Amino acid sequence: NNNIESYKEIINSINLGDIIGVVGIVFKTKTKELTLLVRKIYILSKNYQKFPDKRFGLVDKELCYRQRYLDLIFNDNSKNLFILRSNLISSIRNFFINKNFIEVETPIIQKIAGGADAEPFKTYHNSLNANLYFRISPELYLKRLIVGGIEKVFEIGKVFRNEGMSTKHHPEFTMIEFYQAYANYQDFIELTENLFKHLVKRFFDSYKIEYDNIILDFSTKFHKLNFYASIIKYCKDFTEDTLFDTEKITDFLNKNNIQYDKTNDINDFHVILFDNFVEKNLIEPTFILHYPVYISPLSRCTDFNKNLVERFELYICTKEIANGFSELNDPTEQAIRFKKQIKDLNAIALHYDYDYINALKYGMPPAAGEGIGLDRLIMLFTNSKSIKDVILFPFMRDK
Repeated sequence: NNNIESYKEIINSINLGDIIGVVGIVFKTKTKELTLLVRKIYILSKNYQKFPDKRFGLVDKELCYRQRYLDLIFNDNSKNLFILRSNLISSIRNFFINKNFIEVETPIIQKIAGGADAEPFKTYHNSLNANLYFRISPELYLKRLIVGGIEKVFEIGKVFRNEGMSTKHHPEFTMIEFYQAYANYQDFIELTENLFKHLVKRFFDSYKIEYDNIILDFSTKFHKLNFYASIIKYCKDFTEDTLFDTEKITDFLNKNNIQYDKTNDINDFHVILFDNFVEKNLIEPTFILHYPVYISPLSRCTDFNKNLVERFELYICTKEIANGFSELNDPTEQAIRFKKQIKDLNAIALHYDYDYINALKYGMPPAAGEGIGLDRLIMLFTNSKSIKDVILFPFMRDK
């Protein structure tokens, strides 16, 4: 009787969310259902919080982001998403290792915020009495390794951008960057297409996936479109003859209520046109090629036009997923571009990396490099609408 009373007392004290341990005898019922005849019950951990209504689960998106542990308890889909994220990153890592790329780690805290045009997060080192920056890209360190003779190299890690937040942008995100000596942007276009086809087939057992009610077919060759040609295609008001007419562009922007700065030049206007009228039309996997040198300070110029560079960006469902190019390996030209970038941006010399210029002077072989935003790729593979859906603990504004 004492045992029965103790049993009832324990049972009555168990609440939803408690973690219990049991000891008993395993048997099958007459209907062959596997059952445990409990002899002892232990409460291993108590839940002191009120769980959401079990009939509806956890459906508040913001609560899922702020308390991911609750999301994982109640939503198997979320748990499966992050398991897929882990498996996808492992598959990408194995893809490059199998192609004899060497995985490395480069500094996250850097003296110079280089490798991309973005606002960095700043910090301070007390002992060194120095301002430091969280990296916006590992690019310049990885290319130092190319100089040092590591001909195939990659890194998977966090990068940081102190800029706006949106469904496609997060201040801390995960990238893979990879570089190969004696390759060019055309080689990496082929490599990128093969990587995506491999991943889609690996995880979907098909070359078709669905994102936002759109069926994407990865079985065929990806589309290719030059940067300026894409603007002409999706901004019907322009031709090759009028695309560099500043007055016509400003009239077009005013007519469409697109904001711009009075200090913008023709290069800025082209970027504004692309961002507002081209990106939203890039649904099927599409490589945008041959960007202006003005916005590509680390890229090699094309042989047919010194105002364009051997660069591509891969867009899928309006999102930029990858950015790659043939590397500029001329130290004199690179120094000129760094100085021009600082002058044009009216910025302090964050982007001028003297040691990188010095490394180039020792000779960097022709090379190609690329970065892929893994969070956006995972969004694509999990049909997620927000980047916060695929980051375990996204940054949230204070309530």
